[in-house]
Amino acid sequence: MQELNQNEVKPKGNPLLPLYFSIVLVAGIFAGYFFSFENTIISDNSMPGKSNPYRKINNLLDYIEEQYVDSINKKQLVEKTVTSMLKSLDPHSDYIPAEDFKHVNESLQGNFEGIGIEFNIYGDTIRVITPIAGGPSEKLGVKAGDKIIKVDGKNVAGVKITNKEVFDNLRGEKGSVVVVTVLRSGVKKTIDFSITRDEIPLYSVDVSYMVKPGIGYIKVSRFASTTYDEYLKAFNDLSTKGMKKLILDLRGNPGGFLKAAVDIADEFLTNGLQIVYTQGRANPKKTYKASTHGSFENNPLVILIDEGSASASEIVAGAVQDNDRATIIGRRSFGKGLVQDQLDLPDGSAIRLTIARYYTPTGRCIQKPYDEGNEAYYNEEIERYNDGELVHADSSKLDKSKQYITPGGKIVYGGGGIMPDIFVPLDTAKYTPFVNRAFYAGVINTFAFEYCDKHRAELLKAYSADKFVSNYTLNDNVMNEFFAFAKNKKVEGTQAEFEKSKTNLKQLLKALIGRNLFDKDAYYPIINQTDNSIKKAVEVLEK
Repeated sequence: MQELNQNEVKPKGNPLLPLYFSIVLVAGIFAGYFFSFENTIISDNSMPGKSNPYRKINNLLDYIEEQYVDSINKKQLVEKTVTSMLKSLDPHSDYIPAEDFKHVNESLQGNFEGIGIEFNIYGDTIRVITPIAGGPSEKLGVKAGDKIIKVDGKNVAGVKITNKEVFDNLRGEKGSVVVVTVLRSGVKKTIDFSITRDEIPLYSVDVSYMVKPGIGYIKVSRFASTTYDEYLKAFNDLSTKGMKKLILDLRGNPGGFLKAAVDIADEFLTNGLQIVYTQGRANPKKTYKASTHGSFENNPLVILIDEGSASASEIVAGAVQDNDRATIIGRRSFGKGLVQDQLDLPDGSAIRLTIARYYTPTGRCIQKPYDEGNEAYYNEEIERYNDGELVHADSSKLDKSKQYITPGGKIVYGGGGIMPDIFVPLDTAKYTPFVNRAFYAGVINTFAFEYCDKHRAELLKAYSADKFVSNYTLNDNVMNEFFAFAKNKKVEGTQAEFEKSKTNLKQLLKALIGRNLFDKDAYYPIINQTDNSIKKAVEVLEK
């Protein structure tokens, strides 16, 4: 992910002012320098008397267009050429076509334009998980549990619709209107909503809550333009609840804006301590240091990372680790130490080019090797699993010859991600084969949604999010109902398998039902109860 026009890091203001199985797409991070397109294109007439490589490319494209045996689309050929050229440099330099530019930037800008719902596709039907608070759908009365069957009169149920097709149908320019037809439980007739699309916020702080008295937990899923403000809001809320110690969860966070990472690291470090510096062949060294007024400079802090934590996440983790400020818990991070800048092109497309590396305070660059090509670079995550590194820390292939010493005398390593201070293995035995089969077949999610749909009114009447987390239990009748549901969906399992799975399955179903009722405010506090990294963090903070 890249930083757009955010190269200056300002001093901090006064701080007083979900179980998902996914593949992490690791993004870049921007230094925030900008270039003029006109000033970077070299004229064909430059370098007279010499063979001009820029003319060679143009002449080759013209020759192909005129003489190739079949007709070609020159625009597509140019874009393929540019993409290939950038990918030959490093894994993170990239080309963004004009038609993809807006969508690619949404997660960094912190908003998109659409109708404002969270949805899932169950049983080939779009089902509303929750309307986004303050969005156009919520204002018109769209409710959690509604099934979307038509969009602008076109049937979208029972047609094997994909997530991309849902986005294409429901997102659109602010001010445009779309008619959404829903089926609602307990209502015989369909309901039509004429929804005017609007700007919808994308949050990067997934959840914040008190894990235990005095211990707060904040999960940050990306570093976007709104992340720092979201963090401060969550932090201040937890402070009013008595937080004295903090767990900051950056697991699976692919990165984003350099400025957001610096701002958050600044909250934990005293004035003058180095956070990070960037340097490249054409870009002189630029150092970022902590300013005054950090809101959590001396309190106990734990940061969680894993193999999906990259770029900006690694800047934050590296800054506190190199300054002996916090305990890093989890598994080795991704290893993304390259900085990209964006060049906007006249046709609305853009180039993101690696212009520098970033270095943690001890001087280490944590970028992992990419000399064997992009495929090997991204497959390295799979290799960690195959080599056993996610289960045994000593199986890591990190080059430990690149050693650095922190002011407190601790040895840290460069050249391949951030090594945690305390290793927590991947929990490969948490769920039985029966639970895994049911999950990947979509049976667990579907059952949770349909159970919630049947009992939504009574559950919402009886519970708040906090009370649901602490008091709600699934009895044996519900569990037997699930087992029968799974068998009906062709997910077979013996009674012995079911009994062995029951404890963890209960927790998972409760978390998913809680998500359908109260979104992330119930999901994370339930699913995190058996999270080994959080357990270890609490153990460290309670010492």
